[in-house]
Amino acid sequence: MSDTPPPRLAAFRQSPLAHGLLLAAFSLASAVILSTSDAVTRGPIAARAAEDLLASLAQVIPPQIHDNDPATQLRTLSDAVEGEVPVYLATEGRTITGVAFELTGTGYSGAIRVLIGIAPDGTLMGVRVLSHSETPGLGDRIEARKSDWIDSFTGRSLTDPTEQGWRVRRDGGVFDQFSGATITPRAVVDTVHRGLMLFQRNRAALLAPLSEETE
Repeated sequence: MSDTPPPRLAAFRQSPLAHGLLLAAFSLASAVILSTSDAVTRGPIAARAAEDLLASLAQVIPPQIHDNDPATQLRTLSDAVEGEVPVYLATEGRTITGVAFELTGTGYSGAIRVLIGIAPDGTLMGVRVLSHSETPGLGDRIEARKSDWIDSFTGRSLTDPTEQGWRVRRDGGVFDQFSGATITPRAVVDTVHRGLMLFQRNRAALLAPLSEETE
């Protein structure tokens, strides 16, 4: 018996339709695999993100000033400059004892996400970089685990330093830059300053006591 396929089958295999069906089958299989992988990993990824958020909030909002879970107490702020900003609230009863929110700056290699914690009097309680793609060994010193540079913001406000001081030293300000990497710290300083200005513009809305429904 000959192993040669019938002429019609051979012709079909060489036709554009056969190639199209093969490509469609491959695409369907890939989609199923990706969808399954996403479903399997979505839960663990979300859980890890929640853990990271809690850890970061604890570093910019001192635990002793609130009796709630700031990660679950949110107030969405509509700001004329920054747009809609989700704000995490630290509270004691219905009183706001601190706020934290994320802003994004642009560094040497792209976006730098910064979490900023501010006390009711406008003083910075803490700042942490959530993510960035800056150069390892240079720009990554904005991370708390790489250096203590980020702690230089704690206790600062719009009046300490003055407007001119909210720059790196090379630009006439009070904040250190990194040797060989000025753009990165400059971006973080600017982002934190933006955060303080956002707080000042919206102080009344941010510090408004919680209602019974939202307590």
